[in-house]
Amino acid sequence: MIDTSSLPISVFSGTYDSKSHVQGIATDGKYMYFSFTTFLLKTDLNGNAVGSVDGFTGHLGCIAYDDGFIYGSLEYKNDAIGTQILKKLDAKASFRDTFFAVRFDADKITRMHMNALEDNVLKGVGLSDVYNDYTYENHRYGCSGIDGITVCKYTTSANSVFVAYGIYGDINRTDNDNQIILRFDADKLNSSLMPLCPDNPDRINTITADEKIFIYTGNTEYGIQNLEYDPYMNKLIAAVYPGKKPQFENHRLFLIDLEAEHTQTSNERRYGINSVHGCDFPLGSTGIIALGGGYYYFSEDGKNSDGYFTYVKMYKKDTESFSPVYTKTANKNV
Repeated sequence: MIDTSSLPISVFSGTYDSKSHVQGIATDGKYMYFSFTTFLLKTDLNGNAVGSVDGFTGHLGCIAYDDGFIYGSLEYKNDAIGTQILKKLDAKASFRDTFFAVRFDADKITRMHMNALEDNVLKGVGLSDVYNDYTYENHRYGCSGIDGITVCKYTTSANSVFVAYGIYGDINRTDNDNQIILRFDADKLNSSLMPLCPDNPDRINTITADEKIFIYTGNTEYGIQNLEYDPYMNKLIAAVYPGKKPQFENHRLFLIDLEAEHTQTSNERRYGINSVHGCDFPLGSTGIIALGGGYYYFSEDGKNSDGYFTYVKMYKKDTESFSPVYTKTANKNV
């Protein structure tokens, strides 16, 4: 748990010609980390750049910090999203559809423009469940890839890594009305990591999830954008772009209690809509950090003529949602 009394109320990322908005944020209490789709930025808590990792031609999504490492979701796709990324980068690379859980060594990020594939700062593992569902006819469960990721304690003393599916927002099908989260034993996942090779994914290890978790929320636009385990509530916080099916409430944020009533079949776990609390807090889709004690950082992203940026601002949990922390005095009462 981070000592929130020593943290700033707000951190500005700086503005970058990053081709895309911020996808996720993480902190170790000393540095802040930002995913800008095609590069990872490391700053101090005053927003001064310390280092970055780029060279991605795929989509780096949500990120999470744990024990000296930054975990992230990374996908290389030949759909509209993947094609748009290559176009913005003016890149001609072509990759097979591939989905990775990746891990950055935070201490090795010491200078700007380190290369993701050449500077020994990043490793990854292929996610076979995602590949199989994405490439299945008509994208099984509406799987569009991956985005949200978090690390947490789960039922035992062992860490688990959770990776959330992207879900296509097709209103004319019903098999895409669940959020889907894969659970991996962290030790097993970490032992499978190896240097990335996106141009030849058959050379990298793959791993199958220990559990596939279905959460019946109704359809959303591209599934869980950001996922964060909160030990204060002992729940997963899932931020989404609201869905468009009129039979659902179409919330922006879901609080998922993994100890709630559910059904279990083999390695599949299913939660009904009554096991999930939804709210319409407007932030979270571009970054969430649970700081402990009911305090959080949320990303407020933006764009100007120079590029993309985000403000990371502190909030606290209230009865139904989250409230901003306006003064340092209020923060010191944590």
